[in-house]
Amino acid sequence: MPEAYEYVPHPLLRRHVRDIASGIEGELMAVVNENVSATAIERWVELAYIRGANGREISTAVSNIAAAGQ
Repeated sequence: MPEAYEYVPHPLLRRHVRDIASGIEGELMAVVNENVSATAIERWVELAYIRGANGREISTAVSNIAAAGQ
């Protein structure tokens, strides 16, 4: 059985980014290709994990992140 996730390289890792969907800004900690399926049919999505100023991390679709200030 394959792993439930794998890390993906991204040019904005460890940089200040903004989640377009929520408006939250923080440091991009990781991009993960994650198996989110609850059934035998696999469904993989790329999620970005952003750590905000309060120390809490949120996840969002990779397509929702942009370098802060853009």
